[in-house]
Amino acid sequence: MSQAQSPRDPQRFRMGPTRISTLVVAALAAAALAWLLISTFYYEVAPRLPWLPVVTLAGLAVLEAYAAVNTRGRIERRPGRDPVNPLLVARFVVLAKASALAGAIFAGFYAGLTAWLFVERTNAAMSDRPAGGGGLIASLALVAAALWLERSCRVPEQEDDEDREPGDRETPRGRL
Repeated sequence: MSQAQSPRDPQRFRMGPTRISTLVVAALAAAALAWLLISTFYYEVAPRLPWLPVVTLAGLAVLEAYAAVNTRGRIERRPGRDPVNPLLVARFVVLAKASALAGAIFAGFYAGLTAWLFVERTNAAMSDRPAGGGGLIASLALVAAALWLERSCRVPEQEDDEDREPGDRETPRGRL
């Protein structure tokens, strides 16, 4: 086991920013699954696509975008804003990471579904296209808002951080 993977290494369980590659892989897997399911079962079970998931995804995107703007202002301590509770920021980061992944899965699913609906030439498929396209747009908006919220929760670098070496840490008695 290398030094970086030591069981006592504090960096071992460190949470990093969401990787775009993870979101792309999740979306592609969901798109393939959606295409497979819709091409197999569409004519057997062909209810209209509901609009409720589209509205829910869009609502979540709006709420997370608002949280991103509000949190960034509070972290930067802009005038008129109360300081932010660090535990709330941690919760927002977890929400943002989960929402980005869920949004990517929904975006992939709606992309596969909508692509199949545009290939199919039946009246039922044509009537489901608006809901499919709306779901794709709402899912992408959720991914964007979640990534924005995650980025807004970062602590801005301070002037004294620029002078510090990457491995240096501050202690109550000074630098290590």
